[in-house]
Amino acid sequence: QVQLVESGGGSVHAGESLRLSCVVSGNVYRILVMGWYRQAPGKERELVAEARTGSTIQYAEAVEGRFICSRDNAKKAVYLQMNSLKPEDTAVYYCNARGIATETSYYGSDHWGKGALVTVSS
Repeated sequence: QVQLVESGGGSVHAGESLRLSCVVSGNVYRILVMGWYRQAPGKERELVAEARTGSTIQYAEAVEGRFICSRDNAKKAVYLQMNSLKPEDTAVYYCNARGIATETSYYGSDHWGKGALVTVSS
């Protein structure tokens, strides 16, 4: 069974940094897309950054230049380094993976982590 396990998050002041990590557990040998979404209170879930195998990383305009998304395929992990945080970055951040291949199955649909709360105060 495939699961996404997140770590990191917390409460910081504006201008500070945080790092989120996500590891995909299970007998996985390839993941097409890994990335991060976020959902602020009263708003819809939105893409933050996405790393597709063999392609450049895509960022939401609101975080470009401040956030860095990276993957470690050997560890089946994706990371989000968040710098120069702003109060408007406050949200629950969700790890996302899709196009997951195991020895016996292929999962094209989205898989989600449970979410990590990031709170930025002014």
